Amino acid sequence: MMKNKTGYYVREVKNLKDLLNQSRELFGDKNAFLVKKPEGEYEGITYKQFYNDINSFGTALLNMGLKNKFVAVIGENRYEWCVTYLSTVNGVGTIVPLDRELPEADIENLLNRCEAEAVVFSGKHSGVMRNISNKVSSVKYFINMDLDQDRDGFLSFKQILNAGSRLMLDGDRAYQDIDIDSDKMNILIFTSGTTGFAKGVMLSHRNICSNIVSVCSTVKVTDKDSSLSILPLHHTYECTLGFLAMIYNGCTIAFCEGLKHIGKNLKEVSPTFLIAVPLILENMYKKIWEQASKKKGMGAKLKAALVFSNILNKFLRIDIRKRLFKQIHDNLGGKVRLIITGAAAIDPKVSKGLRHMGILVVQGYGLTECSPLAIGNRDYIYKDSAVGLPLPGVKVKLKDPDVHGIGELVVKGDNVMLGYFKDEEATRKSIKDGWFHTGDLGCMNKSGFYYITGRCKNVIVTKNGKNIYPEELEACINKNPLVQESLVWGCYEEQSGETHVNAQIFPNLEAIKEKFKISSISKDELLKIFSDIVKNVNKDMPLYKRIKHFSIRETEFIKTTTKKIKRFAEGVS
Repeated sequence: MMKNKTGYYVREVKNLKDLLNQSRELFGDKNAFLVKKPEGEYEGITYKQFYNDINSFGTALLNMGLKNKFVAVIGENRYEWCVTYLSTVNGVGTIVPLDRELPEADIENLLNRCEAEAVVFSGKHSGVMRNISNKVSSVKYFINMDLDQDRDGFLSFKQILNAGSRLMLDGDRAYQDIDIDSDKMNILIFTSGTTGFAKGVMLSHRNICSNIVSVCSTVKVTDKDSSLSILPLHHTYECTLGFLAMIYNGCTIAFCEGLKHIGKNLKEVSPTFLIAVPLILENMYKKIWEQASKKKGMGAKLKAALVFSNILNKFLRIDIRKRLFKQIHDNLGGKVRLIITGAAAIDPKVSKGLRHMGILVVQGYGLTECSPLAIGNRDYIYKDSAVGLPLPGVKVKLKDPDVHGIGELVVKGDNVMLGYFKDEEATRKSIKDGWFHTGDLGCMNKSGFYYITGRCKNVIVTKNGKNIYPEELEACINKNPLVQESLVWGCYEEQSGETHVNAQIFPNLEAIKEKFKISSISKDELLKIFSDIVKNVNKDMPLYKRIKHFSIRETEFIKTTTKKIKRFAEGVS
């Protein structure tokens, strides 16, 4: 164990196999997972059992001839997904986690691109796998997590696990004795982010392990903690922080059954720790205030309670927040103490408001290419509007900052990817002299805290060379409770040679109906409401930043799995 000079005690790990071995020794009889059975009861799976299952499954995969091959995994967050991931990277080959929401054609394309020889999938994907089984010639094994027996060309996960266990009992140590090359690609993540073409991000054990150790030196997580895994595991944000870092710390992981089940699952497992995206937290915070406003005088009481508890805590170090806001805590299971959020900017009033209710929310910044975290707030030093400070062992700087101090964020460290899969040109463009160019724009305050201002490619440049950041305008529009979400972009006008600011707004119809006490609303009435909203936004903006045209959207924007709007899909990137 060693104490990072900027935070908490951490232990070094050479690779994910070493991490698993250490956790098995340290936390062997403790539950690594709580798995919900069909009848509704939760069953514990210890660190020892998890370790044995990984070795059994890995031994079987090796025996099937998959050494140094690509193994894809797709499905909802579940125990078998985690076993497949660590079995593959700890001695078999390269794991390829696929987005469970991808359409059939994209799954087929990605399996072909990486020439996967096996794909492990949940029963929900059996129809898709059946359809593409004759179109992906490289795949030798289709392994269904939910089959009890092999059937119709599909193999049973359970049977493979049992076969591996028997091989080990017979003395097969081929898998367990494999040495790991920490700098070799063992993880391939296809990430489209907010662009159309999926790039393959190549990650190593060193990339992931360095990130785990860095993050754990900045926020306190112990073997007394437990988590509810909500975000999709194929995303590096959830996989590194919500799965692997939890195993590193001896935590217990339970899996959310879906977004509509979050409330129920929180009460069932009472986690202490959550990884979430801002949209989930902002909706949760909005519901707290909506419920308070429905009861006469409750909104005023909630505001008074926040002021009172904040004064007690700040000046007298008396913390009564859990008792004062018991109902809010109970709705989260009663024990949540820390939430890490990322993937998009969170409204500072939400993180501040939840903290005043006794739930600490800290945000960070990263990309899949950084394994994923590069910058993060600490649980002992944070700013609600900032993404935080560079992680220990990670260097961050601003490239070519303008007069306002805004420049592109570039990152260097052991967490930076090896490169893009079969794309040397894209790798050369993004990694120069060891510095990864994120494509994100940001600035830094005097205390070293970083703020994200937008994406390089999204910047609107006017005829006079002024820079407009769409994200800034979107944040201003979205502050209005009558707005669900918005998208801002620049539209070039050939006649004048000027680029004008356009916006598309998706209304919050429920809030509109409630505010104006109506059951329906016409398009003309909506235009009048949002015309006033846009005028109010423009009023606080310099002339060149003002929105010239806007339209009202009838459906939600297309989003990534981390709830970021896919700008390319809307034709504005």
